[in-house]
Amino acid sequence: MNSSWVLITGCSTGMGRATATQLSAQGFHVIAGVRSEKDGIALSKAATTGRIVPVVLDVTSEPQIAAAAAQARELCGSSGLRAVINNAGIVVAGPVEHVSPAGWRRQFDVNFFGMIELTRAALPLLRLGVEFHGAGVPRLLFVSSIGGRVSQPLLTPYTTSKFATTALGDGMRLELRRQGIGVTVIEPGAVATAIWAKGDAAAEEFHPHHPARRLYDSEINGLAAAATRTAKKAISAEQAASAITRSLKARRAPARVLVGPDAKLIALLKHWLPVYWFDAILAREFGITRSAPLKYA
Repeated sequence: MNSSWVLITGCSTGMGRATATQLSAQGFHVIAGVRSEKDGIALSKAATTGRIVPVVLDVTSEPQIAAAAAQARELCGSSGLRAVINNAGIVVAGPVEHVSPAGWRRQFDVNFFGMIELTRAALPLLRLGVEFHGAGVPRLLFVSSIGGRVSQPLLTPYTTSKFATTALGDGMRLELRRQGIGVTVIEPGAVATAIWAKGDAAAEEFHPHHPARRLYDSEINGLAAAATRTAKKAISAEQAASAITRSLKARRAPARVLVGPDAKLIALLKHWLPVYWFDAILAREFGITRSAPLKYA
């Protein structure tokens, strides 16, 4: 296992941090992308082994991606990478018409285009991993979400980026089949991570006097209430990390992995229920009622 190197993004907090520490404890060497040197020091102190190498990595920065790939190549040498886990992500919330173009771009730059650019930079090292470990052993993982199957009101920017992430993983699974690189899409439900606080902060931008409140007041309040309820039932980051670790170590790379009871239930309901019924469940969850039509004047 000494030659098994894994590159993970988004390790400052949450699933990325938990996955890095778990894999390190199980004998993998982890190149952990973090937001700052301070985060890297904190991660190294939290680890039970010295097999974590933090690297400052903003997935929207091409120079930082190139530097991380170069450092990975130097560290893993001829053994290449055993896995790349695209985990970094953010939440941009709000009614579609009130999310700025910059907000939409930021959402996709981190959650989607950043994954593409990191993957492009790391694929040569995964191919080295195939030569060293054997076909089917190296893995490329994309951390998507149950939101990659089910779009949700006022989380449309986030879920749209996750739909794209899931499609990216599904497409690359076949593109890379003959090259011996397994591809897995991870689909967590609610996980107790800092992303909830970031989502709450985004929602707070729609203060009581924000123009969006005129037409979307009920929906904004419904989102806040739904987020609070969901966060209370969220699984731990360590539980989610265990699912990622199992996927990476499985004999064959699973195509998709639903993580958490809520994700599995939602996927089941989405598959079997008519759209009208499923929409009714979502509307109730987000407090969207069939009230009298709004007056626009």
